[in-house]
Amino acid sequence: MPRPDRRAALRAAAAAALAAAWPLRPQAQAPRMQSWPLATPRPTGIHDVAPAPDGGVWYTAQRSGHLGWFDPKSGRSELIALGNGSSPHGVIQGPDKAAWITDGGQNAIVRIGWPDRERRVFALPEGTPYANLNTCAFDGDGDLWFTGQSGVVGKVAVKSGTVTVKNAPRGRGPYGICTTPSGDVWWCSLAGSFIARIDRASGESTVVEPPTPGQGARRVWSDSRGRIWVSEWNSGNVSVHDPAGKRWQRWKLPGDNPRPYAVYVDHRDQVWLSDFGGNSVLRFDPGSEKFEPFVFAREAANVRQILGRSGEVWLPESGTEHISVIRTA
Repeated sequence: MPRPDRRAALRAAAAAALAAAWPLRPQAQAPRMQSWPLATPRPTGIHDVAPAPDGGVWYTAQRSGHLGWFDPKSGRSELIALGNGSSPHGVIQGPDKAAWITDGGQNAIVRIGWPDRERRVFALPEGTPYANLNTCAFDGDGDLWFTGQSGVVGKVAVKSGTVTVKNAPRGRGPYGICTTPSGDVWWCSLAGSFIARIDRASGESTVVEPPTPGQGARRVWSDSRGRIWVSEWNSGNVSVHDPAGKRWQRWKLPGDNPRPYAVYVDHRDQVWLSDFGGNSVLRFDPGSEKFEPFVFAREAANVRQILGRSGEVWLPESGTEHISVIRTA
């Protein structure tokens, strides 16, 4: 019979052999930020971003009138002209893998095919006043809805190319817009301080009042449960509305003077917010109700939109002509 020290040695050898044969579990890595200056011949006025289907990232170059494409592997940027007088605001990837852009300068929606770069312009109906187009989202039927801060909400029926526009309730202010997993469309009014749900059949909007008066609802995003998260520019809160239960919750961002601008919910239902007051981006965990800050190295980064894909959160620094990513995988 082996002596006690011999048994201990045998157990240690067996454990070492098992550890060598069994692969170690990967350790979770802390999110990390990476940034690049935009290598372009002139300032772009980068505004919104959207992941492109080829691994690159699109951005709206509001000052120069282009759609930008950024390659994270090389740090290279390409600028695609959108048309005379262009001043693009929002960009998203459509079901057709194209870039769809709200172009306030042209008072039109612009589609850039990818990778062919073919341009198609969907002008607002003749006689439509300047709409100050802001953001857009595809509904569950594949049609595009958009907001105009001058006081309109509109739709591009993609199959026919027909563009229709409705006056928004309470006039000027429509800004952020999003789609829920069920295909419903919600938008928010910055000037009106409310959120609203679109009736896709009629195009009319039903207002839902947040609990904080005058909060300045700037952007909205849906989580996987169809709850609508709201960045409140004036109040410094992030809030969430549950349409099923008609309930609201709200949390104040940390800091002395938080100014939440963009909001985005990732594939893990983590909520990301840009804070102009703290020159940072915050990750909010709804489970623990805790904020995690990521402070920018450059002053006045001014991130106006957040979008991402699995493991990546993309950030356009409109104040510094940089583009950044927080990798969470």
